[in-house]
Amino acid sequence: MNYAIIFTALLALAPLNTQAAVPGRASSPATLPSTARASDAYGSIHSELLLARYPVFASEYAAYQPSAGELAQMQSLEGLQVVVLFGSWCHDSEREIPRLLKLLQQSEVELSSLQLEAVNQQKQHPQQLHSQYDLRYTSTIIVLDNGRELGRIIEKPSKSLAEDLAELVARDTK
Repeated sequence: MNYAIIFTALLALAPLNTQAAVPGRASSPATLPSTARASDAYGSIHSELLLARYPVFASEYAAYQPSAGELAQMQSLEGLQVVVLFGSWCHDSEREIPRLLKLLQQSEVELSSLQLEAVNQQKQHPQQLHSQYDLRYTSTIIVLDNGRELGRIIEKPSKSLAEDLAELVARDTK
């Protein structure tokens, strides 16, 4: 499947507002703080829109080829929630978020939910998720089980993204 064509089509059809509805939260247009670039994502964003609007993310997504072992490790996330706080301006986010999306897509793991939440350069979120999740650094990938945090990966994994995620889940089951 040619993702470049799909992403280009999505970009052409996508509304300018990157804010997506999130269950349990009021949906309102995201407004950019005065210090943000107009091109920075801010608020909830869908994975396809992220890849369509941000070429660096799309390029990393296309280039990353997870191993069979990594795809198998992703199955440990079955039924869990993942919240991702990232910056479209952040080099760690540009590397890790496309890899996470590729791992999720190719492993076909079924998460309970996936929230991609873009913060501004001051690491603030329009619905105050930066406070709720005590955000310090981007990217931060948080794994939850029925709202209870199992763990998080901050900036970059220590081993590999899939292995670190699997270890977060395994650590909780011990």
